Amino acid sequence: MDSKVLKTILEIGETVAVEFKRCGNGIESDTYESVCSFLNRFGGDILMGVLDDGTVTGVPPKAAPDMVKNFITIISNPALFTPTIYLSPEIIEYEGHTIIHVYVPPSAEVHSFKKNIFDRVNDADVKVTSTAQIAAMYIRKQNIYTEKRIYPYATINDLRMDLLPRIRQMAVNHAGGSHPWENMSDEKLLQSAGLYGTDVATGESGYNLAAILLLGKDEVIQNVCPAYETDALVRKVNVDRYDDREIVRTNLIESFDFLMDFIKKHLPDKFFLEDENRVSLRNIIGREIVSNTLMHREYTSSYTAKLIIKSGQMYTENANRATSNGFITLDNLEPNPKNPVIASFFRNIGRADRLGSGVHKLFKYTKLYSGKDPIFQEDDVFRIVVPLDDSYSFDMGIGSETKSATDATNYATDATNLSASLSEDEQKVLNVIRSNPKITQKQLQEVTGITLGTIKRLLPRLQEKEKLERVGNRRSGQWKVND
Repeated sequence: MDSKVLKTILEIGETVAVEFKRCGNGIESDTYESVCSFLNRFGGDILMGVLDDGTVTGVPPKAAPDMVKNFITIISNPALFTPTIYLSPEIIEYEGHTIIHVYVPPSAEVHSFKKNIFDRVNDADVKVTSTAQIAAMYIRKQNIYTEKRIYPYATINDLRMDLLPRIRQMAVNHAGGSHPWENMSDEKLLQSAGLYGTDVATGESGYNLAAILLLGKDEVIQNVCPAYETDALVRKVNVDRYDDREIVRTNLIESFDFLMDFIKKHLPDKFFLEDENRVSLRNIIGREIVSNTLMHREYTSSYTAKLIIKSGQMYTENANRATSNGFITLDNLEPNPKNPVIASFFRNIGRADRLGSGVHKLFKYTKLYSGKDPIFQEDDVFRIVVPLDDSYSFDMGIGSETKSATDATNYATDATNLSASLSEDEQKVLNVIRSNPKITQKQLQEVTGITLGTIKRLLPRLQEKEKLERVGNRRSGQWKVND
């Protein structure tokens, strides 16, 4: 964690997603209760060695490594933590003190510590005892994440168990030599990864959609998701059809391999040194866009996912359970897990990092690869556009300005085309605002007949298209239409 970010967190104090723990005499039970509540709610950050008021007292420096080991042992023990979870505590030095930072992602599972379930309410960890509340927690998670759908007649014979030795080794390598999955039985591993569970709403137990997508045999995946595939295309010469094509319909573990190989086949691996070490910009970018389209796709949709390589750009498109509409930037990024079980599995085997880090990496390494920023568009179809420029070389100091004016504007034109056209509802909203710049969202709903939820999505979209801007503050300001 960056020191500036840490300072800001300490100044703001404890919230629904931040918890401070003194831990002067070791890690006590209430820390694990916070882990449990974060998993069951929105996730968050735990800082050990900090008082409730944000004062940093630190933990004993010599004891910190053992505290981390004990922490991992506890959360990996199914007798204490159910289901188990793999987290990576980070030891930080801050203003002469040693702090242990743990990021806890939101989980698609309902977790318990010492057979007690905890939930996060404001800045407190609350023990949940009511059967109705526990059932509602299960149902809420099931309704949010379609990857949790149970298939009671799926058996272990429907899964590619031959992939598990490789998966164990990948997890061990990523964790630096030791991982809880290493010594678990196959069944325990699948349960620990959240791939086998019980639907409290129906009473059904079995393997879920995430298990089938990650490890299912091809015929089983097609039976469950008939429209599932990723269509990888190259359109540089034959832009109406394709120059090369591969349709991937296998499990997500091997899909990642096939799509990465496709990218390696068709994109140059430009020379680049980072901290005096050669790194592959192409492979870093490929890893991020492939893992994103596999982890965050809405698999119940019939929309065909795509990976397209064209002259001047590479882009992915996939069905999406959108939480907002518009373009994602580093300034407005709010990471939201679409398939937490699949994402957690990818993180464990080293094919993804902390939620949101992929966006930061793509902005950083795409700029180094092509000299331009990527585009992220959140909608019912999620789209990532990575600009390409074979003539650009950061290492050699050769920029894309050497290309023709037409080629240089291709990327900007593509970005503009994403936002240029106006829908009927957008035009209707603009017409009403022209006549009444101080109109409220509720009044817009009444005048236009458009639902309030749609109004709330249309206004930011119109601002992103530079058709509308807000002048003044939220309460006393007014709208300005840019004609």
